[in-house]
Amino acid sequence: MLSRQYGVPSINLAQFDIDAGVIKLVSAAAAEKYEVVPVSRAGATLTLAMSNPTNVFAVDDIKFMTGYQVEPVVAAQSAVLAAIDRYYGNKGKDIRPTVQEINASPHVPARNPLERMPDREDDGVEVIEEMEGAAVLSIETPSSEAPVVRLVNAVLASAIRKGASDIHVEPYENEYRIRFRIDGTLYTEMAPPPNLRDAITSRLKIMAQLDIAEKRLPQDGRIKLRLRADGGANNIDFRVSCLPTLFGEKIVMRLLDQSKLMLDMRRLGFESVSLCSFEEAISKPWGLVLVTGPTGSGKTNTLYSAIARINTTSTNIVTAEDPVEFNMSGINQVQMRESIGLNFAAALRSFLRQDPDVILVGEIRDVETAEIAIKAALTGHLVLSTLHTNDAPSTVNRLMNMGIEPFLVASAVNLICAQRLVRRVCDNCAEDHHTPAPTLLEIGFSAEQAVTVTPRRGSGCERCNGTGFKGRIGLYEVMQVTDDLRRMILLGSSALELRRHAIDDGMLTLRTSGLYKIAEGQTTIEEVLKETVK
Repeated sequence: MLSRQYGVPSINLAQFDIDAGVIKLVSAAAAEKYEVVPVSRAGATLTLAMSNPTNVFAVDDIKFMTGYQVEPVVAAQSAVLAAIDRYYGNKGKDIRPTVQEINASPHVPARNPLERMPDREDDGVEVIEEMEGAAVLSIETPSSEAPVVRLVNAVLASAIRKGASDIHVEPYENEYRIRFRIDGTLYTEMAPPPNLRDAITSRLKIMAQLDIAEKRLPQDGRIKLRLRADGGANNIDFRVSCLPTLFGEKIVMRLLDQSKLMLDMRRLGFESVSLCSFEEAISKPWGLVLVTGPTGSGKTNTLYSAIARINTTSTNIVTAEDPVEFNMSGINQVQMRESIGLNFAAALRSFLRQDPDVILVGEIRDVETAEIAIKAALTGHLVLSTLHTNDAPSTVNRLMNMGIEPFLVASAVNLICAQRLVRRVCDNCAEDHHTPAPTLLEIGFSAEQAVTVTPRRGSGCERCNGTGFKGRIGLYEVMQVTDDLRRMILLGSSALELRRHAIDDGMLTLRTSGLYKIAEGQTTIEEVLKETVK
């Protein structure tokens, strides 16, 4: 029953004769304190029999003591105590666990959700210092440290190890859960007891240097850590947002790892024709280049890649960002501060007195920012920015709906790039997935392509945590504003008319870009259908 409830294998200790070398890995005191017995060792993994496999602190401590990855199995409490007496005798004092036990969510994989980062010998990650703030944060916190501090540290470490982009800490009436967003999809990581809610919230707010007494208003902060991994040191930021909800404060942390910032535009997912158009637009001395898409579609990465491509010692590049996500050498980056009146419009006005060649505006949010950006683009500056629109042609109508005159849009805009992110098929377990030709025809493939294309999908492996996906890749719709399109904009053509003309001129739509990725085996039909329309 316990094995089925906890989702871990069961073991009958009476049938095992455990090697003395394995027993020595765990001290008698720790074995009696946590009611555990080491069973076997295979490579860097230690199998640990436990009467309560949900005791994540026991797993944490044994992993720290031994330096091995711990794989828990469940055994009857009487069998565990008998095995401790058999193998250890009376070497330790009978200490019952007093730490708070964390119950794993039924959606969490069988392994410990608070798995601590491995030692450096196993290419793990270790927090060695906190760059901003007085406290020194260490993942390998002594067992005497407060349980909540250890819990929070372990969650941050697990998110880094699993490659999560966001951590969601969510309070509900009778539930408290932590979810990770991995490759664009949210997964339940663990469900701490609801009575830990206030303690976890306070700990995170202290780390982010927020006001722990203010629970009525949203707050934004930042946790900046220097991590040691793979023999080197990486800076990782956690951008923290606190939002008061009905049952407590929800905290969302965005992980920003500069070592994972991809600045090679050829690897982002651009088709060759789209990449040529984009590179041509950012190499022009003036004009407006817009990147559009919803939140989390990779717009910032595309813009950083663009300015990295044109960043030279002879070019003055200034950026206005909210927030500044990554620090880039040779670029003047300005953090927006609405509380003191430093918004995008104010920053843009100041930029024009700074002799810029290239201006990056984090987002065009209002008509004032749009007007200044367009005027800058018309007066000899290359301006890059983002907007929230569904596709490239509708961006023109969005600007005009904001109050920008059609002749200004037609004159200033050089190129519009709409993008989405889809999950990439895991290379390790990818296999052909034969799909009927009618299905391929329905989603947009031609009759000739439907016969030859064989989509691929991942079967699920350890590397991709059984999901079949590892990483993400972009879908891009790049619309060059040609002279014909400028005339259509001046005449007030609709987004549909602009779209048809752009496709006739050779624009690849988001769906077409997705079809290319399916044909190349980089993503699946389901992923493309989820993010694009025909």
